[in-house]
This record gives sequence, C-alpha cells and structure tokens, in this order.
Amino acid sequence: MRTSGKGTASAFVVALAAASLGACSREYSAGTITVVEPWSRATAEGVAVGAAYMVIKNNGVAAINLVGGATPIAEAVEVHTMTMEGDVTRMRPVTDGLLIPPGGSIEFKPGANHLMLVGLKKRLSEGENVPLTLAFEPAASVDVEVAVKAAGGAHGH
Repeated sequence: MRTSGKGTASAFVVALAAASLGACSREYSAGTITVVEPWSRATAEGVAVGAAYMVIKNNGVAAINLVGGATPIAEAVEVHTMTMEGDVTRMRPVTDGLLIPPGGSIEFKPGANHLMLVGLKKRLSEGENVPLTLAFEPAASVDVEVAVKAAGGAHGH
C-alpha cells in the first residue's frame, strides 16, 4: 500500500509547531506562584534602566503581594504601573506592592504594568538570560531567568 505522504507531512508540521511552542514556554514555580515567560528588551550601551515583563499567577487561596525584586545586573527592581490620565500615560512606582488575588494573575507588558530595572550595571544584550528574584509577601521569593529579546522585539518566540 502506498500513501501520498501529504497527510504525513501535514501531521509532521503540526507536531513540529506544537513542539516549538512547548519549547518556548518557560515557567517558574515556587509554592503557589507561577511565573510565565519572563522577558526583556535589549538596551543600548549606557542606558541606565530596563524593564522586565511576564505573567505572574497566584494559584493559592490567599492574595499575595509582589513587592519588588533583585538582580545582580541592576541596583534596584521596582514594580511600576501605567495609567492613562486624559491623553497622557503616567508611569509610577508602586511602593506598597501589587496585589495578586487568589486564583488570579497579573500580566506585565510594554505600555502597562512592568518591573523596572533601575541603575543597570551593564547593558541587556539580545540572547542572554538575566537572573531575577521576585519578592512576594507573605509568600516566598521566586527565582527566574529573564530572556533578553531584540530591542524592537516583543513578547513571543
């Protein structure tokens, strides 16, 4: 019996695409917290700030508060929110943390909530992974690796 190979080729493409998507997904968990696909954009030499983006899920039954973080490549990690006031976008540090409700999640993305890496000690280079520890109250800290994408790049694979 001879097959055309057309169905086999299609199945192979679908399987390859599914494997690629699975390989790109990076999750980090500690206790009831899951951090999904942390990433950042590359920065130019001499730039003093960068930003990190990700989704943080609270799988627990009690609220948790993201209060900040730490990384060896910056002097400070601050939680920032973005709000619209009329036609003006305002970015502000959140000094008392960002509450994540039980069973809820928060997405950090460009133009919205993000983690500001303040006082960069070196530039963020495309292709590198930057260690970042996220600090929560009352939960434990979560260690992640932030994938640095191209400067104009966006979230994705």
